[in-house]
Amino acid sequence: MGKATFQIWRGDATNGRFEEYTTDVGDGMVVLDAVHLIQAEQAPDLAVRWNCKAGKCGSCSAEVNGKPRLMCMTRLDDLDLTRPVRIEPMKAFPLVRDLVTDVSWNYAAKKKIKPFKPRKPDAADGTWRMLQEDIDRPQEFRKCIECFLCQNVCHVLREHEKFDEFIGPRLFVYSAALEMHPLDVENRLSDLKKQDGIGYCNITKCCTVVCPEHITITDNAIIPLKERVVDAFYDPIARLFRFARSE
Repeated sequence: MGKATFQIWRGDATNGRFEEYTTDVGDGMVVLDAVHLIQAEQAPDLAVRWNCKAGKCGSCSAEVNGKPRLMCMTRLDDLDLTRPVRIEPMKAFPLVRDLVTDVSWNYAAKKKIKPFKPRKPDAADGTWRMLQEDIDRPQEFRKCIECFLCQNVCHVLREHEKFDEFIGPRLFVYSAALEMHPLDVENRLSDLKKQDGIGYCNITKCCTVVCPEHITITDNAIIPLKERVVDAFYDPIARLFRFARSE
């Protein structure tokens, strides 16, 4: 393929700029390969987070030419190499250095979600009975690799910084995996409405677009959760029954 030029963000939370590097590239290379080559030959102090290089750990999330992507899954031959390839860190999270951001907030927020609470076993031997079709729906959500690209593009977090009021699409996927599990009996609807801020989501589907695991985040996770919250707190008949029970 020859040579290609990369503009990589260098700096920390207080100061930084794009630095330009030109390096050899070849067939089959991905963006992370080029970053590693630049690291090895020109910028040994370049900070970048990665682990598996197979699209399964979610570590190498960044923005490539303005699009949130996994660097290890972005092939160079899919990019226009006649112009510089711009690589920068995710914008929704605090910058640590260069391409590395602090995503620890996601793990702290996840701990606040009520854990899995199974119903009592169906049989005397301590086992449960369930249908495969009941498992298929939440199984999709288990594919999440926690790359946090969906969190990065969500305008509630990225633009409005509602980190204290909104848990974001990744954690709605996690909540949906629990809520839709056929054995789970925990009630998280009040938390989804109040502390998790599901009402802030206006279903733009940008999170679904960037998901590298192709999870249908909006349609299969967020909208069903919104429907459950509406049924529980805004349905007039349900409200009437709650009022009657409280009397």
